[in-house]
Amino acid sequence: MKLHLPSGLQRGLAFLIQDDWTPAQACAVVELLDDLREVIYSHYLLQIQQYLQDDRTEYTRSTDINLDDEDLF
Repeated sequence: MKLHLPSGLQRGLAFLIQDDWTPAQACAVVELLDDLREVIYSHYLLQIQQYLQDDRTEYTRSTDINLDDEDLF
């Protein structure tokens, strides 16, 4: 099964999760990650937003196709 991660990464370090976690253990990890995200956002939210906007704008510009009128027909 191939996961579609929020980062878009398809390769790299594998995240191995034990098959024998209890629901309580899995929930504890999710809560830890949520807390970590909140702490990071509390310090860096504006910078992260600006970075993402700049990155997406740059990506959009690099994928724009300039067509002349004669290319349309």
